[in-house]
Amino acid sequence: MTSLDTTTLSAPAPAATTPARIAAIPARRIMATELRKMFDTRSGFWLMASIAIAAVLATGAVIAFAPDSQLTYGTFAAAFGIPMSVILPIIATLSVTSEWSQRSGLTTFTLVPHRSRIIVAKAVVSVFVGVVGVLAALVVGAVGNIVGTAIAGVDTVWDVSVADVLLIVLGNVLGLLVGFMLGVLIRSSAAAIVAYFVYSFVLPTLAGLLAATQHWFHDLRPWVDFNYAQSQLFSGSMTAQQWAHLAVAGTGWLVLPTLLGLWLVMRAEVK
Repeated sequence: MTSLDTTTLSAPAPAATTPARIAAIPARRIMATELRKMFDTRSGFWLMASIAIAAVLATGAVIAFAPDSQLTYGTFAAAFGIPMSVILPIIATLSVTSEWSQRSGLTTFTLVPHRSRIIVAKAVVSVFVGVVGVLAALVVGAVGNIVGTAIAGVDTVWDVSVADVLLIVLGNVLGLLVGFMLGVLIRSSAAAIVAYFVYSFVLPTLAGLLAATQHWFHDLRPWVDFNYAQSQLFSGSMTAQQWAHLAVAGTGWLVLPTLLGLWLVMRAEVK
């Protein structure tokens, strides 16, 4: 007769193993990834490089063509204002729309299911790139001011204060955020870029014509035209009323559309 192994029968059953908790991806890693994605493609690299290229070209143009009496730091700072107002918003727009236009959203939102973390990282990185880009352009302008005045044999004039620099940075960041807003609202690279050019060049022209012909709109324009209110940041000073204009117009043209765009992004189907 075979005897039973009582040791085996009395051994307790192994406890069920609980699955290990997977740690969330740190925010700094997501932002680092989004920053790297801006440089990964050839087009992205040259778009980022165009910030420095535009600053150098604008500085060279001032040295070559500006009269000696206008060789001041303010002239150099104003020279790269227009290219920056175009390049930075496009960078912010493409940082968002690339997930839909290049069909990388399935990978991105699978690795990080919480879309809000991705969108916040894109916004932070875009602002970071914008601030660094503007400061780099200001440095190039400072070098151009020294070289240009030395070549012309005139005194070097520094007519841009620290407060002016902060206003210039803020103005460019607001323009960048407009591009970001159009990106989350439209989510198509071509359509968002076209919308930005309409917003930046067509609407201000129409608003200017209306303000010149209609007295009632002339007084109302600073409250409803965000482009006009934002442009006051580059004038060198801001009154309390101008800050109020910027806040009211910015709420209607930037804050509310951004909130709507974020709501749509959280619910949009990713293909």
